[in-house]
Amino acid sequence: MPDAPQIPSKSDVVVIGAGAAGLATAIAARRADPSLRVVVLDGASRPGAKILISGGTRCNVTNGAVTEADFWGGRRTVVRNVLRAFRVADTVAFFRDMGVTLHEEPGGKLFPDSNRARDVLAALLAALERCGASLVAPARAHRIEQQSSQFLIETSRGPIEATVAVLATGGQSLPKTGSDGAGYAFARDLGHTIVPTTPALAPLLLDATSATSIHGAVSGVALDVEIVIWIDNAVTTRLAGALLWTHFGASGPVVLDASRHWARARLEQRAVRLTVNFFPGATYESLDARWRGAATERPRSSIRTRLAASMPESLATAILRALHLDGDQPLAHLSRADRRRLARMLVEWPLSVTETRGYNFAEVTAGGVDITEIDPSTMQSRRCPGLFLVGEILDVDGRIGGFNFQWAWATGHVAGRALSAAVRARQ
Repeated sequence: MPDAPQIPSKSDVVVIGAGAAGLATAIAARRADPSLRVVVLDGASRPGAKILISGGTRCNVTNGAVTEADFWGGRRTVVRNVLRAFRVADTVAFFRDMGVTLHEEPGGKLFPDSNRARDVLAALLAALERCGASLVAPARAHRIEQQSSQFLIETSRGPIEATVAVLATGGQSLPKTGSDGAGYAFARDLGHTIVPTTPALAPLLLDATSATSIHGAVSGVALDVEIVIWIDNAVTTRLAGALLWTHFGASGPVVLDASRHWARARLEQRAVRLTVNFFPGATYESLDARWRGAATERPRSSIRTRLAASMPESLATAILRALHLDGDQPLAHLSRADRRRLARMLVEWPLSVTETRGYNFAEVTAGGVDITEIDPSTMQSRRCPGLFLVGEILDVDGRIGGFNFQWAWATGHVAGRALSAAVRARQ
């Protein structure tokens, strides 16, 4: 690998972090104003590790339909304004212009036609070089100070002065990729409020000793379900999608989406529980009626056979065993009390969550810099003029399916387009 370029003593713009948001910011800044001196710093010798492992190494670049309703955390009006400033069509064009065409898959997920995340990263790094921004890596930022109309950034390669600084340091998810949460300390020292963080889009650990614990018996089984989040004994959120049972508990898209709600409620010390509806859209009453009808139509059919018609047989067997029901008995022999108990559990099966799998397995961080302290038209700080914040460092996290990358591209472009005016205003 060639020697990294020397860090300059000063620059108009210094972007700290060469992940998705940081690269998008630098590219957008130089395209908007080619005279702007832009330096991107990253602590890793090979930036973009999170891009490389995303989407199973295929990189789910964005989603075909993205709105503020796909995000949690910060105020939705702010999120909406940012997303409208750089839409999905703009992302598609951005990558097409870099030679990366996208195709749509189920759920609206947009992947590169090559199905290789490394092509996405290579295109971004090539675009960064073509547009004239400088990447200095490895160069880990250790400290940022505001000095009059300049920022002094102390790094592992020496100091650099910046007229404008951009925090694109990410959150705490997947720390092996370099997301160690250092950016939160920088933002806090420069006057920002940090909303307490938790893992999000993380698998869930389940209690193997719970009476309704079945994951050990059905590890590897996947099916579409609805997960209901109950907080303080009231339904707050309903999520639909695929659940994957694992040896440690549960994963799959719907579980990852649910994880942030469970973690946030626990952080706030609120009573939280999750239940699974194995028949999405069905209610206890409608499912009970379905079982009554089945007993009339096919009285000799076994309970297991009836249940296995709607889910993998191994799962049907595990459910009946946990409920101490004889799966071989005919439907006609199922008592009213047992039928109603079965119907209730099939739409409200408790998930005995003990914890998320933590930041090492989380795809994103919930919490971060309070987004009300950011101007959504520029991504500039309202607390520290000349400081811009983009991407995961902000208190905004999207559901699984390319939404967090869209947030990165959008915040990066909004900030990038505004940097030239901010530099001129501070000179």
